[in-house]
Amino acid sequence: MSLLLLAFAIVALALALLYAAMTLVNLGALRPPPRGGAAQRPVSILIPARDEAGNIEGALHGALSQRDAEIEVVVLDDGSADGTDRIVEAAAAADPRVRLLRGAPLPEGWNGKQHACHQLAEAARHPVLLFVDADVRLAPDAVARLWTWLESFGLALVSGFPRQITRTLPEIVAIPQILVVLLGYLPVPMARARPDPAFAAGCGQLLMVTRGAYEAAGGHAAFRDRMHDGLNLPRNVRRAGGRTDLVDATPLAHVRMYEDWPAIVEGFSKNATEGMATPRALPVWTALLFGGHVLPFLVLPLALLAGAWGAAWLSLAAVVLLLAARTVLAWRMHQHPLSVLLHPVGVLVTLWIQFRALRDARRGRRVTWRGRAYGAR
Repeated sequence: MSLLLLAFAIVALALALLYAAMTLVNLGALRPPPRGGAAQRPVSILIPARDEAGNIEGALHGALSQRDAEIEVVVLDDGSADGTDRIVEAAAAADPRVRLLRGAPLPEGWNGKQHACHQLAEAARHPVLLFVDADVRLAPDAVARLWTWLESFGLALVSGFPRQITRTLPEIVAIPQILVVLLGYLPVPMARARPDPAFAAGCGQLLMVTRGAYEAAGGHAAFRDRMHDGLNLPRNVRRAGGRTDLVDATPLAHVRMYEDWPAIVEGFSKNATEGMATPRALPVWTALLFGGHVLPFLVLPLALLAGAWGAAWLSLAAVVLLLAARTVLAWRMHQHPLSVLLHPVGVLVTLWIQFRALRDARRGRRVTWRGRAYGAR
């Protein structure tokens, strides 16, 4: 028993050390774009909206508050039934920088958001496109700072995760896991140094791309039947020869992604099989996440009860490493302190959603999102 616990403790410590080291390196590399230094830059802010009456006014306010940037704000109403279009019409009447597009019917084989973004890009008038979800609130200097980063490093695309607002317990537990996985296992310095599409990453909530790079990559039409725009567009831009990068977008924008447990499960499940939830990838992710983030908390009390002091010390070291890295991540990304204390629960929730998505895909169940059902995953 003591030898088994010792073996588990060694594995847990090694995996926890991997996560903690990668997180701290990435947090050092991931920086917000600097303030100042931007002239008036023409940027099209593009917002797809489907039944966003409760969000669109705030999104427009943030977009129209931009400083040091020549902007237009184009909103595509994608068949809303809640009056989203009327709110945008009123804004367009009050400010000529706002335009409303009425979306065409969704063609067979297209994902709704990708079709909306495709139409927005076609209608945009400026050479730089900023795709923003309707629930994102831009800071007044967001466009200028993103554009400065894009220009300074000769990039084709730049993206980042806005500050995630979490208020309910399910949000506090689940939402921070997005950055736990990204910053714990994507080597950001290597991703910058190597053009390999496998190292591409982005966030569809906030994504700036030059028109030339967008068109060379085939735009949203190139992944019309996929869900994960934050992953597929950066990958395609890299395949077409463009450089992409991630920044710390917490000072640039904020968003409340999902407000309750059903929305979290549906939202995390919709593109799970384009990332972790595949038969080949999920066992690896399970080993990394369960072994490095949950196992230390299981081994520690068992080792103490068994009097296996070597295993107890090793598992305690793993717990300390994990909580230290999670605390730094939470501080930098403005995550709720409870997300640190409940971190193992968040990891288990993440894995449960991924296994559930994989099971549904194997059974041929359709993905539902925004009132639409898509083909079997």
